[in-house]
Amino acid sequence: MKRNTKFATAIAAAAAVVGGGILVAGPVGADAAGGQTPSAQSATQSSMMNGQQHTHRHGGNGLGVGDGNGPCSLTGTAATTAPSGTLSAAQKTRLARTAEEEKLAHDLYTAFAARYEAHVFDRIAAAETHHIDAVRTLLDRYDVTDPTAGKAAGDFTDATVQATYDRLLKQGTASVESALKAGRTIETDDIAALAKARSGLDAPDVEQVYDNLLAASRMHQAAFDRWLSR
Repeated sequence: MKRNTKFATAIAAAAAVVGGGILVAGPVGADAAGGQTPSAQSATQSSMMNGQQHTHRHGGNGLGVGDGNGPCSLTGTAATTAPSGTLSAAQKTRLARTAEEEKLAHDLYTAFAARYEAHVFDRIAAAETHHIDAVRTLLDRYDVTDPTAGKAAGDFTDATVQATYDRLLKQGTASVESALKAGRTIETDDIAALAKARSGLDAPDVEQVYDNLLAASRMHQAAFDRWLSR
């Protein structure tokens, strides 16, 4: 498979979770009964997107992505693949760090999902898989060594990331509330890091992925807040 074909596939997968045209749908009524067909509902929800405002359906309860209530599927329109640009040495280092941070989130949420029955963890862990794929595609495109390659769950190249993982894993094993707070911390830290990383970029494709990851982190943060407020 050609490299730009791989890139388009990874971007489409990430966009399905975090980009424009998100559809998080519960059961869809038959059009004969006056309800929308799945394609019509997708178009409606796409048209209602405005910045960070999204309309979601989770089995009809009105909660957002990753909340874990009721049946949920993710689909959406593919983002247009942006052209490549240039990255400085510091920006390449930041891109590699982003891969480790996405892996950290995935590995922690997977560990918490195995320990607790709060479905928010396994749902967001699944989203993080798409995020890692998108970042790895950029690493390949810009010839940056992937620090996550061959690493087992909970194993990281960067010592700071490893220390953060160990600390949050220990925190999260205390109780489900502690795990939810750890999740919120991950997303809060990611929002700050991604907002800083996208500043000054001269690479539209990297900026596009960072914007999608930023939108996802905001939604994930909101999901953890909802669980903590119960």
